[in-house]
Amino acid sequence: MRLDWRSYPLRLREPLRISRSTMSGRDAVQVDLSHDGVTGHGEVVTSAYYGLDRAAILDLLAGLGQRVSGYGEPETLLAELPALAAELPAGVLAALDAAVHDLLGRRAGMPVYQWLGRPDFSPVPTAHTIGLVGPEDAAATAAALARRGFQLVKVKCGDAADPDRIAAVRAAMPQARLVLDPNGAWTPEQTVRLLDTLRPHRIDAVEQPIAPGTPRLLAWISARTEVPVIADEDAATVAHLDALAGAVGGVNVKIAKCGGIHAATRIAATARGYGMDLMLGCLVASSLGIAPAVHLTGEARWIDLDGHLLLTDDPWTGIDGHDGVLRLTDEPGLGVRAAR
Repeated sequence: MRLDWRSYPLRLREPLRISRSTMSGRDAVQVDLSHDGVTGHGEVVTSAYYGLDRAAILDLLAGLGQRVSGYGEPETLLAELPALAAELPAGVLAALDAAVHDLLGRRAGMPVYQWLGRPDFSPVPTAHTIGLVGPEDAAATAAALARRGFQLVKVKCGDAADPDRIAAVRAAMPQARLVLDPNGAWTPEQTVRLLDTLRPHRIDAVEQPIAPGTPRLLAWISARTEVPVIADEDAATVAHLDALAGAVGGVNVKIAKCGGIHAATRIAATARGYGMDLMLGCLVASSLGIAPAVHLTGEARWIDLDGHLLLTDDPWTGIDGHDGVLRLTDEPGLGVRAAR
């Protein structure tokens, strides 16, 4: 097998502000895994939060190249991915995992979801993120999303304008499902107080309201509100779920956070065993980076796979979503192709 890669910039249509940072773009690295004339693709994106920059990604891939060539079959590499989790950042591992699954699906002549044993795929609604902007801008964005067909919106929170921003979005989208995401900016007491104040706006869920690291405080919040609490940064691996059992209503599974399809399916199964619902989330990425999670959407109550929709120019295509609905073609593998 042969591993190749190339990098390219991703630019957002407008800066995305959240409680801990503002982003206008990031770099992506396409990973190509070839075997017997078939090539599978994956993508890893840079992330300051996860400590991944372009140079680090390229160094890691250079080290992986010779190692990957030693595997005779992609199935062997797939079986070894859990062992690589101790050596590779989750985002790099997820890109390799995606490339392996894409290659195996292409070789078998079936979409990845079928290769995973799921007989069919139904188009699914995705959330669209509204950043930490003023109420008037939030209302304008929400109205535009409603016209395009979106019925699920994630509203970023974390400043004094939170109540007004949420009220403005609700007024612009009376029937939409609203998920709030403070990215850990609230305190436990503030979370309970705000959710009580926002009750008339019918909040569907709140994601990681407090800083990660204290699952017992997530349990304290859950006991005091009817709004489902979703753990994000507190739910990166299967090992984290033991502490979250009974503490939250759901967990956010991100391919780039957990290490790929293989790891995500394990987290999903464990979460279901604990009675927790699933959100499928993402980082800002191209359609190639988002596609692996789309093949798992049958597992989730909340689908937040809009990273490609925030871009000025998506270099890949194949999963749609611009009208609020994600779709897959019948093409083998991940079902994405280069846009140009």
